[in-house]
This record gives sequence, C-alpha cells and structure tokens, in this order.
Amino acid sequence: MKKPVFTGAAVAIITPMNADGSVNFEELGRIIDDQIAHGTDAIVICGTTGESPTLSDEEHTACIRYAVKQAAGRVPVFAQVGAANTSSTIRLAQHAAACGADGVGVVTPWYFQLSDDALLSYYKEVSDSVPADFPIYMYGIPQNAVNDITPALAERVAQACPNVVGVKYSYPDMTRLQQLMTVRNGAFDVLVG
Repeated sequence: MKKPVFTGAAVAIITPMNADGSVNFEELGRIIDDQIAHGTDAIVICGTTGESPTLSDEEHTACIRYAVKQAAGRVPVFAQVGAANTSSTIRLAQHAAACGADGVGVVTPWYFQLSDDALLSYYKEVSDSVPADFPIYMYGIPQNAVNDITPALAERVAQACPNVVGVKYSYPDMTRLQQLMTVRNGAFDVLVG
C-alpha cells in the first residue's frame, strides 16, 4: 500500500472557468502554484469546492490530469472522483490512478438513498477497479448527499477494501468524527472537511 496521501493541510481548489464556460487552465495553474508556494501540504482537485458535479466527464478528467502535471510531484494531488453512478466513479478513479494522482476521494452517490449494503458494494467495486496500492478515501458530506457514512459502514468498507485508507467527513459532528477514528483499530485516516 502506498503511504496515505494526507499529512497536514490540504487545499480544495476551485475550478476556474472562462466566460464561455470552459475550464480556465491558465488560472487553475496559477492557483495551484500559489497554493504550493504558500505551503499547502496537498492539493484536492474536483472536490465540492471545485464543483465536480457540474463538470462534464471530459472537464473532470482534464482537470485531474492538469493538476497532476502542474503540481509535478511538489505536493500530493488528491482527486475527488465520486459521481452519481458507479460506472462514472470507476472511470474517473481509473483515470486518476493512470495519470499519477496520489489518491482519490469517493463521495457517496447522491440523490437516491442507498442501504449500507449497497454503499459497501459501491466502494468495493471502485476499490477493485484501481491498483491494490492506490489510496482511496471515502467522502461523507451528508448535507449535500443523501447517503451518510456511519462508523459501522466505514468499518465494513475498511475490512473489505484494504486500499480504502480513510474517510473525509464534512459535517460538524464531533462524536461521529471520534467514532470514525476507531475504524481499523485507529489505523484509518480521518480528514475533517
């Protein structure tokens, strides 16, 4: 297993757009360089701040590829690849792994509420689709996605998917965060969003 992506603080990067609606890669490069110059420990591309649900698959993959190239190994690049359906999530995760991202975040599918068994299956399919040493973080943001990540679900996913190394949890619930820190006997990264 690769070393987990995160130590320190990671910055979720916006996706700057041109007036015609296309991605402004020149500005994206400037933002990435500025964050690195000011000491960020990792870059998060196409996350909630980057408005990934509004990007086409082509824009999403281009942003991931560009961020990896622009960071040029100076800091790890973590790509949010979760989508509304499993096949899109898998395509984005495989792309991120192939182009050199250091890990991915996988938000729960949104819109339809799923059972824990269905969410486990979702994370297992994504985990199995990338190299066994490619770090994956579950991503819970229950105020924006109808599916939540409970400590019990996180434990099940961690046991079934060795390359799922942690969770990013973006909801102000300190009890939940403390419970997530016990997953995999405390050897599960917990990122506060």
